[in-house]
Amino acid sequence: MYIDIVPNRNSPPAVLLRESYREGKKVLKRTIANLSEVPRNIVEGLRILLRGGAAVEHFEDSFEIERSLPHGHVAAVLGTLRKLKLDTLIDSEPSEERNRVMGMIVARILDPRSKLATARGLDEETSTSTLAEILEVQKTDAQALYTAMDWLGERQAEIEKKLAKRHLEDGTLVLYDVSSTYFEGKCCPLGQLGHSRDEKKGNLQIVFGLLMQPSGMSGGRGGV
Repeated sequence: MYIDIVPNRNSPPAVLLRESYREGKKVLKRTIANLSEVPRNIVEGLRILLRGGAAVEHFEDSFEIERSLPHGHVAAVLGTLRKLKLDTLIDSEPSEERNRVMGMIVARILDPRSKLATARGLDEETSTSTLAEILEVQKTDAQALYTAMDWLGERQAEIEKKLAKRHLEDGTLVLYDVSSTYFEGKCCPLGQLGHSRDEKKGNLQIVFGLLMQPSGMSGGRGGV
């Protein structure tokens, strides 16, 4: 048996309880009951039962949501980084340090904050997304992030070699330039007071470099 909803032109659709049967080689169907006047929630419960499921009375009271963490933005950024194989570029072997580095990179893209705030966003008691759960770094504090950064620093030369092997070839011309600019405001952590080539005294300055290969792949870094 199954529920069949039949359009009825200018009237509400007919809700019918039907069953299929066979006559010779033909498969036919017959109506057992007209459920058009039955409340829709009861019809949906019956539909679930006919499909082999279990209907739940008072659905809203059957579950208690203890916590709900945002996930979509984490899945998008982390999925992109993994597609680029950034995790294996950092280290071919999985480890808590690698996961924490990945967590810091994702957090830097989604919500750039201090290491202390980032650690709070990863800790299972104060987490702000599913990032820590996915990377299995729920037990994270600021010191653990600094330790992971030290671990990453020790791998810098190896990572640079992997990047060069991935994006550069022997004899490839690499273009590099450095410049500076000023900006309004006082909140940028990269900005500091210094010589202004734009003759804007009193404004914070930022110095940035750009590294590019002939195909257009580039990498930049800002600072002072």
